[in-house]
Amino acid sequence: MATPELVMRTDPTPAEIDFLENRLYEFNSQATGIVDALGLAVFGRDTQGEVVAGLCGHTWGGCCEIRQVWVHEKHRGHGIGRRLLELAETEARRRGCFQIVLATHSFQAPEFYRKLGFEIVHSLPDYPQGHQHLHLRKVLGRERVSTG
Repeated sequence: MATPELVMRTDPTPAEIDFLENRLYEFNSQATGIVDALGLAVFGRDTQGEVVAGLCGHTWGGCCEIRQVWVHEKHRGHGIGRRLLELAETEARRRGCFQIVLATHSFQAPEFYRKLGFEIVHSLPDYPQGHQHLHLRKVLGRERVSTG
């Protein structure tokens, strides 16, 4: 079998990233037998329809992973971020999740997440240099909510 050509890029397309995500999900599902992954997204739009806030992630195997949370600077401090997380938590509970996990940096919003019940479970120093990369977790409980 010929060795594939490896090409370094700085601009992968969304389709290329989705391709990798799908292959990883296939592998992970086969390895664990857990095949219940679903995307999770909440967006806030202004009166012109522009996205001014959003949250994206997924649920899988009783866990909700939040990958991105963003609120436009002029909308911060008005409870929109809290509402995004509350909606995601409600949906995670509806899907039977017992925990929510996310990653953030020390210069982003760790105190915001702590106020919402998250705890720091891991801290990686100097990522980026002079700051910390934080992994947070909120335990929701193990009770399974009916979806029917």
